[in-house]
Amino acid sequence: MVQWTSAVGAGQLARLLGSQQDRPAGPGTRRPPAYRALADGIRLLVLEGRVPVAARLPAERELALALTVSRTTVAAAYEALRAEGFLESRRGAGSWTAVPAGNPLPARGLEPLPPEALGSVIDLGCAALPAPEPWLTRAVQGALEELPPYAHTHGDYPAGLPALRAMIAERYTARGIPTMPEQIMVTTGAMGAIDAICHLFGGRGERIAVESPSYANILQLMREAGARLVPVAMAEGLTGWDVDRWRQVLRDAAPRIAYVVADFHNPTGALADEDQRRRLVDAARSAGTVLVADETMSELWLDDDVEMPRPVCAFDPAGSTVITVGSASKAFWAGMRIGWVRAAPDVIRSLVAARAYADLGTPVLEQLAVNWLFSTGGWEQAVTVRREQARQNRDELVAAVRRELPDWEFEVPRGGLTLWVRTGGLSGSRLAEAGERVGVRVPSGPRFGVDGAFEGYVRLPFTVGGAVAEEAAARLAAAARLVESGGGVVGGGGEAPRTFVA
Repeated sequence: MVQWTSAVGAGQLARLLGSQQDRPAGPGTRRPPAYRALADGIRLLVLEGRVPVAARLPAERELALALTVSRTTVAAAYEALRAEGFLESRRGAGSWTAVPAGNPLPARGLEPLPPEALGSVIDLGCAALPAPEPWLTRAVQGALEELPPYAHTHGDYPAGLPALRAMIAERYTARGIPTMPEQIMVTTGAMGAIDAICHLFGGRGERIAVESPSYANILQLMREAGARLVPVAMAEGLTGWDVDRWRQVLRDAAPRIAYVVADFHNPTGALADEDQRRRLVDAARSAGTVLVADETMSELWLDDDVEMPRPVCAFDPAGSTVITVGSASKAFWAGMRIGWVRAAPDVIRSLVAARAYADLGTPVLEQLAVNWLFSTGGWEQAVTVRREQARQNRDELVAAVRRELPDWEFEVPRGGLTLWVRTGGLSGSRLAEAGERVGVRVPSGPRFGVDGAFEGYVRLPFTVGGAVAEEAAARLAAAARLVESGGGVVGGGGEAPRTFVA
């Protein structure tokens, strides 16, 4: 019986291995043998989830040709991986990746830290803050008061509760975007919204243009849906979108969908100006591409003098090109899994019809809670508190990182929840693994890219402040020292493999 479920080509594996960067070795530093470096690189790709578990690896001769190394080097690396539990082989079936007993399967997205690890590990993996109280409790209490009439129904509202759809439409209209309730579908978070859009417009094998870097969980969602991702590089720093490059990619690749986060981009924090938004919509319209605008960060401006541009959909009055996605998860609380789609009525009808084969609808109680927040002014009060908390966390984390890691480079965003950091030539993947060993969880840059890009980056969210931010930066500095000394690789140098927390 064949044990592998997918395959990795020699060229693809060579590109992934080539993306791994390390600081040049200093005088007197011993480099590991070539086979050891190759084994460590493959192991790191498995632990990062960038090469799946149970993926068939290339034959020794094929990989040796792709890497321009000897077949003996590849054979020795494979043997080392087998000895450490990261590779299994059978004559006639080849070799496939594995994880040693006791190691949980690595995740390819950004999952919350398991509760049992919260006491010993600082979690910089999940860009989400605790619930703003007392507004969460008040919203749930208000929802309970409104619940009885709905309890006498079947409870399935595939398009969302009529009251909430009307309220969301009113909010868009108040922003200068006339919107009818028929243009709104309530979803289970922004992820549920984008999943529905991808299945409607981006069938298996369809191209989807994405910013590079982009939000890791959305990229993985699209991969799981069978999409072919077409990366479009972001400009350096916070300047954001190179619209001429976007126009060329949309024209040449003709993707069915393009996904953008124009409001405090995740992970870079960039904010697209009105001219960029207008030109991006024009480019998508000319190419016949559906432009999906993710607005989940749009209310999280952190500096008082930020002037927010008009929404992306403001430049598509006919509603033929732009689909907007919003959510309560970032601005309010990740546990409030309420998202929404704004699109042309015919698109909403198609999304609703397709939903019958997915989740049928979004929980009623949570919808009533969000509707209570919108209708009472509680939303604005809670988001104001959220901004103040995120601003303070941002400033304290920035100060701590600059003090502990002066070689790391970044620009401070004026909104959102994330800091995109260049790690002074160190491998982000190796930093992430070393961080697990010293008690700080940080996502590496390649999670936010396509085919191994951004190895020299990590993403730091504004989820901790004060003494915790200082300790997180100190642990990151300790992880950096481990990587610089060559001790940041699981199982390297004769150590036993350590547990990987996804």
